Amino acid sequence: MARLQGKTALVTGGTTGIGLETARRFLEEGARVAVTGQNPQTLKEAAEILPGAIVIASNAGDAAEQKRLADRLKKEFGKLDILFLNAGIGIFQPVESWDEATFDRQIAVNVKGPYFLLQALSDIFNKPASVILNGSINAHIGMPNSSVYGASKAAFGSFARTLSGEWAERGIRINTISPGPVTTPIYGKLGFPPEQLAQAAEGIRQMVPIKRFGTPREIADAAVFLASDESTFMLGSEIIIDGGVVNV
Repeated sequence: MARLQGKTALVTGGTTGIGLETARRFLEEGARVAVTGQNPQTLKEAAEILPGAIVIASNAGDAAEQKRLADRLKKEFGKLDILFLNAGIGIFQPVESWDEATFDRQIAVNVKGPYFLLQALSDIFNKPASVILNGSINAHIGMPNSSVYGASKAAFGSFARTLSGEWAERGIRINTISPGPVTTPIYGKLGFPPEQLAQAAEGIRQMVPIKRFGTPREIADAAVFLASDESTFMLGSEIIIDGGVVNV
């Protein structure tokens, strides 16, 4: 398949999980791909897993760094056809446990950084271009302990609608993918002991009508569709991929 032949793409948070698999699929479909990440080990591993990709160390929550990233992409690609805003963190705790520093970190990585990256890339997006925002079903469901995370992901749905209105005449389409529970390293970063993590995973699995977690590949294939010319009549839209959690 070569649905993205000749196109250039950036995947933020592209060294693990959904981002890594999406970068792999973009390469398989013929795109030239750059990925970002922060962890030196996963950056090194991504360079080995994604032959030909440009692997860039970048802090997704630093607004000033987004301009440096855009300058690097302009130098590497000239124009950008596809952006998958995937980098994000999940902090889950009751409202009584939040402090300002933790709140600011969650919002910086999931909202502020992505917003200023969109701004920084504004003048190098091609016409047409496709922007894909990786949201979450937590923007739609009232899951306990997800108040700030859910709000950060709800912002992506708003960005998709409002910025699609601003940029439609420039040929820039913005759409959102909202995954449900997916098997990715994010769960291992929550700090739970293995037994508690397994118990939490089983509880989440029971919430899913089809009784399983999704796979990164299932999300990546949707990203390929939105990145390709097959979805040119879609903008400001959302694809929910959650095994039926929201709608069943």
